[in-house]
Amino acid sequence: MKKSLLVSAIALGLGCAASAHAALQVSASVGGAPTGVSYYNFDTDPPNGLVSSIGFTGNAGFVTGAAAGVYAPPFVSNGNGAPFGNANGPDASRYVTSGKNSTAEIGFSSLLQYVGLLWGSVDNYNSLDFYNGAALVGTVVGNDITGSPTGDQGVNGTFYVNIVSTLPFDRLVARSSEYAFEFDNLAYNPTDPNDVPEPASLALFGLGLAGVFAARRRRAG
Repeated sequence: MKKSLLVSAIALGLGCAASAHAALQVSASVGGAPTGVSYYNFDTDPPNGLVSSIGFTGNAGFVTGAAAGVYAPPFVSNGNGAPFGNANGPDASRYVTSGKNSTAEIGFSSLLQYVGLLWGSVDNYNSLDFYNGAALVGTVVGNDITGSPTGDQGVNGTFYVNIVSTLPFDRLVARSSEYAFEFDNLAYNPTDPNDVPEPASLALFGLGLAGVFAARRRRAG
């Protein structure tokens, strides 16, 4: 399995011209959430810490197990489920699915600048929007997570995704135009991105980008 995929996502954003849009630093790998942040595994209903609400539209919701052609559990690997009480293998706990043309919305009681989640069977039609109130500040899509977002339901299709933002946010909206966007094991922190304890994957961010640019130069040569 590809051990680490490191990308820099600049959210172009939509909406009114006056809206500010964040630079989102995305680290997607087999690794897990950093230490020193808060963890929430969706096994209990909110409120839970700063997670104040979770709402669903359409056929999104909390699920367990799998339903053929509709949703499948994220795959826990390399011990990245340990802070959330999950053993390696298909996620056996309750998780969130945002189904076809549906949304799952997570509200926070305080502004954040870091979030992490176990993103299962990543597809190119999955998107995660970051809001501060009604203002969209950034978006991460499946192609930002992996170069091959094909919905692989096994270990190779699940990534622990750490995202730090230059602008604060208090709401996440997971969307999918097809079945499905599945995630679990939310981590979050209200502090400035520079104060977020760095997992190994984030510490290697610059090295990963250097490798990407070097590969592009080789292809161009």
